[in-house]
Amino acid sequence: MRRPLNQLPSWLPVDGYLLALVGTVALAALLPARGPSAAISEGASTGAVTLLFFLYGARLSTREAMTGLRHWRLHLTVLACTFVLFPVLGLAARGLVPHVLPPALYTGLLFLCLVPSTIQSSIAFTSLARGNVAAAICAGSFSSLVGLVVTPLLAVLVLHGGGGGFSADALLSIVCRLLLPFVAGQLLRRWIGGFLTRHRKLLGLVDRGSILLVVYTAFSAGMVEGIWYQVSGLRLLCLLGVEAVLLAVMLTATSYGARRLGFPREDRIAITFAGSKKSLAAGLPMAGVLFGAQAGLAVLPLMLFHQMQLMVCAVLAKRFAAQGAHGVQGAHGTQGVGEAREARNAPPAPVVGGTGRGGAAEAEVAGETVVNGARG
Repeated sequence: MRRPLNQLPSWLPVDGYLLALVGTVALAALLPARGPSAAISEGASTGAVTLLFFLYGARLSTREAMTGLRHWRLHLTVLACTFVLFPVLGLAARGLVPHVLPPALYTGLLFLCLVPSTIQSSIAFTSLARGNVAAAICAGSFSSLVGLVVTPLLAVLVLHGGGGGFSADALLSIVCRLLLPFVAGQLLRRWIGGFLTRHRKLLGLVDRGSILLVVYTAFSAGMVEGIWYQVSGLRLLCLLGVEAVLLAVMLTATSYGARRLGFPREDRIAITFAGSKKSLAAGLPMAGVLFGAQAGLAVLPLMLFHQMQLMVCAVLAKRFAAQGAHGVQGAHGTQGVGEAREARNAPPAPVVGGTGRGGAAEAEVAGETVVNGARG
């Protein structure tokens, strides 16, 4: 069977959409928007972000998300990892300034620790690892909903006064440009939800294009302001090392912590993937609102962490799946061999769709994809 032209080879461990983001950054470096074109780019970016969060709200089934509240211990665990443990680790990394990380990159690292978890990629990895997919859907949805309020509030507490450029005006801008469009989408979902479902592929392109426009505007402003001269290649390598440690700590904490709390294996898998990941789709628009011309450096740690988490979690999900199949074989003998083989060969459970449990998954932007190896 021939591979589609727009799909990367399975051996290439890079998210295709991340390549588009890198290309957009390169374009902003070579041809940054200046003068009147910068004003047009900024206006278009503002409109794109508003549209993006309106679509998020219109595609998220609140009723289905609320149904998952019966699994409240799991969701509280994921929220605690996302909005408590991550920020604590981010604050602890302040000791790395200025010898390891410059203040601008540290601000971006701290902002990375404040954004919500992913939806789509957490679901995909949980499905591949044979975990609790329904719990991953609800956990990601709750994290996105809570993040619309909690992320700006946390930014007020930890970024204001620390060089992050955050202010009350930025908080008001978050409410007007992100929260209100999201609420409007929720209110209109009853009438436009069917249309969005029928045209989700086209709207996926709108999602991706909106984020690319936000990235181009932010990095263009950074080029014009000259902020990129503040960072050397050595500091970027240090940032990668710090983020690798951060991801390792969170994966260990979510996996070990879920085991200590007595969750069954399927729930532990969902907690591990939903509690250790951060959403590029939600973080990029928020950074554009919060940091303005400084958004380029502020989102760089998030972009690097996004690719790192995809690559590491793809390997981890396959290992979980293999361990699950081996457990079935050991538990059921000869009959288990056939069941394990069937489990390995079966495609991941469907999680995306217009109705049913997949409706909640559509809240995640199309840009939150997984590496080719994790697509099953």
